[in-house]
Amino acid sequence: MTADCNLPHGPPLAPTLEPITDDAALAAAVERLGASPRLALDTEFMRERTYYAELAFVQLADPAGVVLIDPLAALDRGKLGALLTGEHQPKVLHAARQDIEVLLPLTGKPLGPLFDTQVAAALAGHAPQIGYADLLARELGVTLDKGQARTDWMRRPLSPAQLAYAADDVRYLLPLAARLEERLATLGRLDWFHEEMAALADPALYAVEPAEAWRRFKGSETLPPRELARLRALAAWREARAMRRNLPRGWVLSDEAARAIARAAPASLAALKSLEVLPGGAADKLGAEILAAVAAAEAAPAPPAEPRGDARPSPEERERTRRLGDRLRAVASGLGLAPEVLATQRDLRRLARGERLDEVLDGWRRRALGATFADELG
Repeated sequence: MTADCNLPHGPPLAPTLEPITDDAALAAAVERLGASPRLALDTEFMRERTYYAELAFVQLADPAGVVLIDPLAALDRGKLGALLTGEHQPKVLHAARQDIEVLLPLTGKPLGPLFDTQVAAALAGHAPQIGYADLLARELGVTLDKGQARTDWMRRPLSPAQLAYAADDVRYLLPLAARLEERLATLGRLDWFHEEMAALADPALYAVEPAEAWRRFKGSETLPPRELARLRALAAWREARAMRRNLPRGWVLSDEAARAIARAAPASLAALKSLEVLPGGAADKLGAEILAAVAAAEAAPAPPAEPRGDARPSPEERERTRRLGDRLRAVASGLGLAPEVLATQRDLRRLARGERLDEVLDGWRRRALGATFADELG
C-alpha cells in the first residue's frame, strides 16, 4: 500500500492486527470506539450456501486505530450491536446497503446516521458505482492490495495477509469521508446527500416481500396474464421457502424451472415430472407445494396489468425517450454529474410512456431537474 504524504492518511494499524475474540477486549474496544465522533465500518460475509448472508468479520476504525472483530467467536454480540446502532455517531461505509442488510440480524434495524462514501462520490461527480479502491486512488492517492478479494472469510485462522486486507477496507474511510464532505459542502449538495442517507436508513428498503419476488425475473411483465400469475405464485412460494429454510432461492427452484412450470401449468405430478426441469427427487419432495402454487394462481382472478417495464417500446416512445435522454444529459453535464445519478434509462422509458415517477424522481432530483422536466414530473 502506498499513499502520497501530502494527502490525508488513515488511522494507524495495530502492530499485530489480532482480531478480538473475547468479551473483555470487545468491551474495551466498544468503550473507546463509542466516544469517537465518527466510526468507519465494513463487513465480510458469505452467502453462497444460505439465503441470509452469514456475518464473518467486522472491521471498525476511529482516528486512534483499526479494530478487527471476529463474530464467529463466542462474543456478546449485544455490545457490538449497541455500538453500531448508536444514533449519536455517524457510521462511515462504502456502498453501505449490503453491509446494512448483513448486519440486520445483529442490529435489528438499519444503521444510522450514515455516511456512504460511494453515494457521496457520485454526488461529487464520480461514477455512480465507483469502487472503494478506485475512489481511494482518485481522492487520496492510496493504492490498495486487493489480493484477498476471494477469501473464504468463514475459515479460521485468518492469515496476516487476510487481516491486513480487512483492515485496509476501513483504514482510509474517515479521511475519505472528510474529503468528500468538504467537496459536497463547496458544491452546495450536502442537503442532497442527507436525503440519500435518510432513504438508505429507511427500514422499508430492507423488507423482503415474497409477493414481490417475481420482479427478479427479467421480462416477466411481457408474459401473458395467466402465465405471469403462475410465475408470481411460484416466485412467492420459492422466496418464502428459501427464507424459511435459509437456502439460496436457486437451490429451492431455479429460475429456468420456474419459467418452464409457469409456461406449462402442470396439473399433476406426472405432468410436472415430464417437464424434466427439476433435479432427481425434487419433484417428489416439492411437487405437491409447486402444484398447489400453480393451482392457486389458476383459480385466482387474473392479476391487474403491470407497467410494461422493459417491454419493447413503440417508435413514438423510443423517440420520446431519446429526447428525454438529451435533456437529462444536458442537465447532468451542467451539474458535473453522471446522468444516471439523476435518472436511469429505465426511468426515462417509463416517463416516455406517461408514467408518474414520484417515488423515484423526488426531493433533490426533482429540484435539480427543475423546469427541464416540468411536463413529465407534473
